[in-house]
Formats: sequence, structure tokens, C-alpha cells
Amino acid sequence: MPKRFRLTRRFPVAMTEDGYRRLKRFAQEAGLDEGEALSFLFENWSSVIDADNLTHRLRLFNAEIDSRKR
Repeated sequence: MPKRFRLTRRFPVAMTEDGYRRLKRFAQEAGLDEGEALSFLFENWSSVIDADNLTHRLRLFNAEIDSRKR
């Protein structure tokens, strides 16, 4: 029996413009709305990311986050 898709949480999210545009593009390409796309990504996290690449990209993002907030 398929798992019922329920949206159980709503939360305010702060995103960069680039991140939001990419989320919207991914959601549109996948035929989902933004909330469904985020649910898909986090429910399937370990199979949709490359752990080594994630660590590297996260380090870069953290290095420039303060300058991006200004």
C-alpha cells in the first residue's frame, strides 16, 4: 500500500534568491510544488546527494555566508 502524502509541518524558511530559483526550477521540472520538492529531497537525502561533494560545497557556503548576509 503506498504511503499517504501528508504535509504535516509548515515552517518559515529563509533562502537565498539563487537557492529559491533553483528550487522552483527543480520543482517545475519534476512536476511538483516547492513544498513537495523539498519533501522529496529530504526523504531521499542519502540517495540524491554525493556526501563528499556535499561536505566540500558546505564548507564553501559557510565561508561566504557572512558576506552574503550584508
